Amino acid sequence: MGEIFMFSFNAVMPILLLVFLGYFLRVIRFADDAFFKKANTMVFKLFLPVLLFINIYEIDSLKSLNFKAVLYCVAAILVIFLCGYALAHVITKKRSQLGVLAQCSFRSNYAIIGIPLALSLGGEEAVAFASVLSAVAVPMFNCLAVILLSHYAQENSNKNTITDTLRKTVKNPLIIGVFVGIAALVVRSFIPVGESGMPVFTIENNIPFFYKALKNLSAVASPLALVVLGARFDFKAVSSLKKEIISGTVMRVVMAPFIGLGGAIILSEFTDLFSFSEIEYPALISLFATPTAVSSAVMVGEIGGDEQLAGQLVVWTSVISMFTIYLIVFAMKYFAII
Repeated sequence: MGEIFMFSFNAVMPILLLVFLGYFLRVIRFADDAFFKKANTMVFKLFLPVLLFINIYEIDSLKSLNFKAVLYCVAAILVIFLCGYALAHVITKKRSQLGVLAQCSFRSNYAIIGIPLALSLGGEEAVAFASVLSAVAVPMFNCLAVILLSHYAQENSNKNTITDTLRKTVKNPLIIGVFVGIAALVVRSFIPVGESGMPVFTIENNIPFFYKALKNLSAVASPLALVVLGARFDFKAVSSLKKEIISGTVMRVVMAPFIGLGGAIILSEFTDLFSFSEIEYPALISLFATPTAVSSAVMVGEIGGDEQLAGQLVVWTSVISMFTIYLIVFAMKYFAII
């Protein structure tokens, strides 16, 4: 089981190293706050939308989708979302922190850590399911997060109508990237296939220069987001945000996997409603047990909310998840669930 801990360590440490690099660059005054603020905006409006588009577009097919398993994941995410929303109101009364805490509870780093983790735990079959699941989970994460943060972005809640929230959601760059990716996936399913079994037209095969440019842009998203996060990270804020950091971290790395994985095990082992195997469980671990998404801090910086708390939660959930993922996998292997 030591290899599972080392995998978690190796998956999370690159995140922390880039955060520390950003912090170091700020300490040596490599660039000022205005530069990092602009970089954050560029990540949010350009690089992350392209990354989301590429992640969805590269899914091979939705035909092999285990709809019952996906339905369970959607339901579990909604339950975690509602629990996080309720707990956030118990933990703090500050409007700027409510959306940040609630977002932390359900929005995992599935797009970056999830797929490699599923590969490590379950091999190629598990990755196939995990990749298809991302077409549902990633858009859902982003839609719920945009709705939450937009709702709490205004000082006066009476001014923040449902129409305002929906307008902000539709105009959000990440949502646009997600739905352009879904639209491209749907269109591709109607394109005739050739003798090789592949569509006669794809972006990567027929417009390779354009696709390569998109791939290069998407590759910038996560590293730059982490460097910017580190540059705007403040260790002094830990003491003043201790309760919120601990609460948000517990919601993400304890509550979320307890609900998501616990519910799956109960339903699979003790009922006939769902059936999960070594193909689905790695994806569920990746979905519910990984730390909060890096893009969550970027989004808070652009839509509104407590940026310091959002950044702290990305860092601390990443650190603690190295141990919680190990314990979860160890327990599931011990009881022969995976």
